[in-house]
Amino acid sequence: MGLYLNPGNEAFRKIRSGVYIDKTDLIDYINRTIPTTSNLTSFSRPRRFGKSFAAKMLCAYYDKSCDSGELFQGLKISGMDSYEEYLNKFDVIYLDITRFISTTTSLCEIVKNAQVSVIEELREAYPSYIREKEDVLADALFAVSHKTGNKFIVIIDEWDALFREAKDDEELQKEYVQLLRGLFKGGPSTDETIAAAYMTGILPIKKYGTESALTDFQEFTMTRPAKLAKYVGFTETEVKNLCKKFHMDFESMQIWYDGYSFSRIQHVYSPNSVMLAIRNEEFQNYWTASETYESLKKYIEMDFDGLKGAIVSMLGGEAVRVKISTFQNDMTSFNSKDDVLTLLIHLGYLTYDSKTHKATIPNLEVADAFGDTVSGEGWAYVATAIQESDDLWSA
Repeated sequence: MGLYLNPGNEAFRKIRSGVYIDKTDLIDYINRTIPTTSNLTSFSRPRRFGKSFAAKMLCAYYDKSCDSGELFQGLKISGMDSYEEYLNKFDVIYLDITRFISTTTSLCEIVKNAQVSVIEELREAYPSYIREKEDVLADALFAVSHKTGNKFIVIIDEWDALFREAKDDEELQKEYVQLLRGLFKGGPSTDETIAAAYMTGILPIKKYGTESALTDFQEFTMTRPAKLAKYVGFTETEVKNLCKKFHMDFESMQIWYDGYSFSRIQHVYSPNSVMLAIRNEEFQNYWTASETYESLKKYIEMDFDGLKGAIVSMLGGEAVRVKISTFQNDMTSFNSKDDVLTLLIHLGYLTYDSKTHKATIPNLEVADAFGDTVSGEGWAYVATAIQESDDLWSA
């Protein structure tokens, strides 16, 4: 058991020890991709929407260094056909990109250092299979798989952290993308090495022009969650059950934290905010714990024609049409108000209706965050819109 190779199930055990919403049927989806060419999954959503919980759950399920049967007993996955087939059957590579960032002394070395760290653990587990001076992770994994017949499950948490923390370093970003391409480039080497991959973060996979940097991944995002929509956050049924269990007012919960809506699931709630409201027995704006005033202010004050007007309209309760296709899935390549608004959708500040192609502010909590942001200088003329928004939410 290590930090990167087979991290075990203790992280998921800790999650299970508290109030837990059963999302284990996501495992069944990943299981069904394993014998197919669609075994690379990218699922992006905002901060505090359960991304790391899902990654740790998958680690606990697949990791062959531990026995996780008791942790999944009675959960949804335990009653599904695929459950026994893959339970604790794989070597797992778990990469938390924020961990590498927080422990490195130089960001420019992070891609190299990350590979070296994982290879060191691989060499300890498979000492005779990896070359002494090997420093390419894809080659190390292939060497192990080729000689043992074992395949890996690769789980990458906060995959886009480099694009957020080193947003102006294009060379580092390209080096990182090349690492991912090496791991998941397709063809015989990837087929022999990777049983499945699950990648999660805030941003969708980086685009260069109109092409995804990692074309073999099946992508699920805040604009197109498709069949994974029910895993974006808490569903209405899940929140109703929580309110009943903890004696919380459901209508207040709905006003404060509902509002994310997709074609398959009409009511999706912000998970972190729901849990904090239950824990504190109080409805309020918990958004500031996951997103800062400065981050929102920076984006909505960008000098694009129509951007401020769109924000004002949404503060007044209106829906605004957004063209999402031009967004390059990074934090710097903005060419229009639509690019900024698309980023705000992925950050969770807006919700997007794929049928009407319009965005709105989802709930009172996020409206409150917008109100705090635009209350300073340069936004005096939106005071009326904010008041109308307050009146609307009160009604």
